[in-house]
Amino acid sequence: MTTRAELLIQQPGWLTTLQDLGRPGAEHLGVPVAGAADQYSAAMGNALVGNRREAPSIEIMATAFTATAMNDMLIAVTGAAAEVRIDGHRAPQWTPLCVPAGAEISIHNVRNGIRIYLCINGEIDADLFLGSAAPDARMGFPQRLHAGSRVGAHSAYVRFTHPYSQQPLMLPPVRVPDLRTACWTIDVTDGPETAAVPGIRELLAGSEYTVTDRSNHVGLRLSGPVLHPEGMDELLSHGVPIGGVEIPHSDELIILGRARSLTAGYPIVAVVTSAAMSILGQAGPGRRIRLRWRTLDDAIANYRAQQADIARTEESVTRLFDALGVPRAGLPTPARTP
Repeated sequence: MTTRAELLIQQPGWLTTLQDLGRPGAEHLGVPVAGAADQYSAAMGNALVGNRREAPSIEIMATAFTATAMNDMLIAVTGAAAEVRIDGHRAPQWTPLCVPAGAEISIHNVRNGIRIYLCINGEIDADLFLGSAAPDARMGFPQRLHAGSRVGAHSAYVRFTHPYSQQPLMLPPVRVPDLRTACWTIDVTDGPETAAVPGIRELLAGSEYTVTDRSNHVGLRLSGPVLHPEGMDELLSHGVPIGGVEIPHSDELIILGRARSLTAGYPIVAVVTSAAMSILGQAGPGRRIRLRWRTLDDAIANYRAQQADIARTEESVTRLFDALGVPRAGLPTPARTP
C-alpha cells in the first residue's frame, strides 16, 4: 500500500533540479545521457531510502535550501558536506532520516563540494524525457524547482523511529567519499590521442589544475599547463566519451561532463574513470585537482567496487524493510559496466 509524500520547497537555492542517473539509451538519437553529476551520491541516497538507484532525486547546487514535509517521510541527504537540520535539530548525512509531517528540512553551509542530493522514499512524480527525469535545458526540459514547487512521491513509508531520539532504528553500511583535501586526485586512463602529444602523460601527472568559473554540466574547464599536438592534422568531428580530457585551441583543458555534445574535433589525451567522474561532479570553481594515470583494469575494478558499495547498502536496507514489513519502492538494479 502506498501513500502520498509531498515536499513543499520554500527556498530552492541557486539551482535545484530533479535528477536521475540519465538516459544512456538515447545517445543514438543524438541526445546526451545527462543525469546527476555525482552519480555515486545520487544512487547511494536512493539506496538508503529503499528506492531503485536510478530513481529521481533532488539535486541542490551549493546554496541554502529549505522545504517542509507535508507528510511523514523517509529521506536521505548525500553529496557534499553540509549542515542538515530537521525542525532546527542537527541531522546526519548519508543515513536514512525519518521526518514527521510539518517538519522543516534545511540544508546550508555546503562545503567540500557543490552538489547535495535529497532522496525521498518512493517514486518521485517527475516529467520524463526519453524515459528519464534528467534535465536538458537545451532540449527545452529544464526540470528546475522554484519556491512554492511541490515534489510528490508515492511512498510506502510507515514511521519507524526510536521513541526518544526520533531517528530510524538502523545504520546501514555506507562508504562516504572523503573530499576534505585541498587538492583532489582524479584517476584517468589513456585517450585516443595520448600518443599524439609527446610528453602529455608526464605533464598531466606532474601538474596541478584549477576548475574555472566557465564550467558546467557540459564540461569542466581547467587552467594549468597544456601541451598542444604538433604537426597533427585537424581532427574530423568524432564521438567523444563522458570524462574525455580535451585540449582545445586555447591554453586550457576541458573534461567532458554528462551533458557533453556527442561529437567534437579536439584531441582527447585522457579519459577520467567512471568512478572518478562522481568526484568531479562535486568540483566547483577554484577546486584544485591533480590527474593520476591508471590502467583500464584498475578503472574497471574501482568502478565495480563502487557499485558493490551501493549494492551492499541496498541489501542492508532491503533486509531491514523486510523485517519491518515495509515494501521497497524498487528492486536493486545490476551495476552497469563502465
